[in-house]
Amino acid sequence: MTKRFGLWIDHKQAVIVILGEQTQSIRKIKSGVERHIHYRGATHPKSPYSPQYQQGDDQLDNQYTVHINKYYADIITQIRGAEALLIFGPGEAKSELKTRLAREKGYTKSIQVETADKMTERQIAAKVRRYFQGADSSA
Repeated sequence: MTKRFGLWIDHKQAVIVILGEQTQSIRKIKSGVERHIHYRGATHPKSPYSPQYQQGDDQLDNQYTVHINKYYADIITQIRGAEALLIFGPGEAKSELKTRLAREKGYTKSIQVETADKMTERQIAAKVRRYFQGADSSA
């Protein structure tokens, strides 16, 4: 049974379309992070414009990186078993995920990356179907 996966991704959410021989399913994964997050435990300034009481930018960037890495790990567990993978979406998340997949052991499947705008779930599913139908006819 051939499993082909299409993945629309940005830093806020991922939509995974799984195409089987006669089936199609859609899964959504939300990252739960925004670029500028206010974390509990971060101190608030005691007076206006006093940076000595705030959490450093590098600490916030490190916390953001930890959350994004967990998000990518969740996505990778969901797409295990894919024989062909189409990754598309706006921004840098698609190329970051492809780089991460290249480092994964045992994940040397066919991966294609394309740029796409924001889409609805139905548009994403239709794009994935068209892509793999075109791949079948060219093979």
